[in-house]
Amino acid sequence: MKSPSWMIISLTALLMVGCSQNNISQQPDSQTPVETTASKPVAKNTSPSGVFQDGEHPTQGIVKVVTKNGKSYLEFDASFKTDSGPDLFVILHKDKKLPISGIKETDYTSIAPLTKTSGTQQYAIPQGVDLKKYQSVAIWCRKFNATFGYAPLKI
Repeated sequence: MKSPSWMIISLTALLMVGCSQNNISQQPDSQTPVETTASKPVAKNTSPSGVFQDGEHPTQGIVKVVTKNGKSYLEFDASFKTDSGPDLFVILHKDKKLPISGIKETDYTSIAPLTKTSGTQQYAIPQGVDLKKYQSVAIWCRKFNATFGYAPLKI
């Protein structure tokens, strides 16, 4: 049979280890990452993206520039939606905020006709288009020169 002093020492050691483990989990040291709203690091988005805003028609969703196999695309997410209209195009525009109508030909580059009014879709950005010259993506009605909606791009 073990002596009582040996049992007391063992029990004391167990309690000390348990308490110190408990303190570690409650009070992180400087090497333990802590998630807080104020200090949480935010990953920088390396490619332009934007949220669609209404123009002449309700327009919603997110657009981002993606690169696949060395080619750049405008990619609309699943939440993209706009109204139907005649002669709709996806364009890059030099300004962040577009007028509802009266876009000047010198202020934009046409990317492609809009293929569908909702859901995920991609449009190839023609080679030689310098994205740094454009601040927004827009859904534009060529026939009536009307901006259905636009997304200011953020990097």
